Amino acid sequence: LPLPPGPKGYPIIGNLFDLPIYKPWLTFDRMSKTYGDMVYLNVLGLNFLILGSPKEISDLFDKRSKNYSDRIRSVMLLDLMEWGFSLAMLPYGPGWRDRRRSFQNFFNRNVAKNYLPVQLRSIRTFIRNVMESPDEFNEWIQFSTASSIMEIIYGLHIKRDDPYVGNVEKALQGINQAGVPGTFLVETFPVMRHIPSWLPGVGWKRRALYWRDVNREVRLKPFNLIRGQVNEGNAPPSICRTLIEDLNESVSPDQIVKEDIAIDTCAVSFVGESQIIRTLAATRVFFLAMRLYPEVQRKGQAELDQVLNGRLPELNDSPNLPYINAIVKETLRWHPVAPLSIPHVATDADEYNGYYIPKRTIVIGNAWSLLHDPEVYNDPGDYIPDRFLKDGQPDDSIRDPSIAAFGYGRRICPGRYFGLDSLFLIIAHTLAVFDIKPALDENGNEIQVKADFTSGLSSQPVPFQCSIKPRSEAAAALIRNS
Repeated sequence: LPLPPGPKGYPIIGNLFDLPIYKPWLTFDRMSKTYGDMVYLNVLGLNFLILGSPKEISDLFDKRSKNYSDRIRSVMLLDLMEWGFSLAMLPYGPGWRDRRRSFQNFFNRNVAKNYLPVQLRSIRTFIRNVMESPDEFNEWIQFSTASSIMEIIYGLHIKRDDPYVGNVEKALQGINQAGVPGTFLVETFPVMRHIPSWLPGVGWKRRALYWRDVNREVRLKPFNLIRGQVNEGNAPPSICRTLIEDLNESVSPDQIVKEDIAIDTCAVSFVGESQIIRTLAATRVFFLAMRLYPEVQRKGQAELDQVLNGRLPELNDSPNLPYINAIVKETLRWHPVAPLSIPHVATDADEYNGYYIPKRTIVIGNAWSLLHDPEVYNDPGDYIPDRFLKDGQPDDSIRDPSIAAFGYGRRICPGRYFGLDSLFLIIAHTLAVFDIKPALDENGNEIQVKADFTSGLSSQPVPFQCSIKPRSEAAAALIRNS
């Protein structure tokens, strides 16, 4: 059978010059419009298959998930940077299944509701911090997200300048750069990992070793701290304490594996999976949208005013806030945090739609294409929450962005329920008490802002300025008393 269609390559190097590095989701989207919903590339012997429609993605990642749930065995991420604790990066197999099962014990739909008090406390601290120093709202978004996760996982209360927060930021920078296929040549020529880091021109390896040291701290430092507290009998309630108390003092191989799973469950809950990445980036997307679409902001505020009657929102207000829920969906759709998700790998050769898919093909589901399909979403480049409503109520006939925003098949983000709850609460609290308006320069003129986003495995708005002020004195009092 023929290979799927795609641009014609060159001898030996194949489609090396066709493989995009900067905002690749846009180039892949254009390729899909030219070649169809399956686009094939070969780069120096590596096979890539880009999927641009929900049917192909569902058929392969869901219906044939046994064959399409593996990951790239990344030399950079797994061998050099030691991201092996991450569910998102681990190859498909027993180790991944054990860790995912452990993770889901603490973050399934039913259990995630138990963390609501921590989420509310963190978000209400967030609105107080933003009122006191609104110019630092980006940093407060990051701190709010990290602090709630840190308390849930380890029972620790952290400050903004806490090294745990700094390490998370460094770790995310590393995975964001190294997670895009084709960024580092060592992925194509794995033997390069043995090149000494002190040689000139090997800066990529020095960066990898730096990120490795950061990841070791992220994985082990808080776990060992809580283990010490458990031994002393003064550890606060947390997921980490529960896992440690389930271990015993044996040094048998089974216990060593069990301890590794416990360590990795905590680390992946904190940073290795996507709660922080997705919630952090999606919240920044929301703030940008409110700055650019003031009419959406006013409509959301009007709905909140009608339902809340002068109090702060709770999660159980969600059924009565259809427009706020539409804002959540449009935030996920307008600019997906992971526009290409994380690539899957075909474990074995396959045939689909009359085409041959070689073994170990890297298969990428382009979430950007799904969420910017003009046949599904009118004017997809515009931020329009009303597209998810009909007569003021949720319209279930419109494609839910969740089908692409959280990954696919067996590799779908297991922390999505926690993340969706957090995003709803942040959006509802922010609109309930703040006005987000244009910032002014020293001459009193509006500072112009445009919808521009970073490249990488995860994408979020480039830094922008806006004015954030309480909507009224009553709103300011709500914030102070929250």
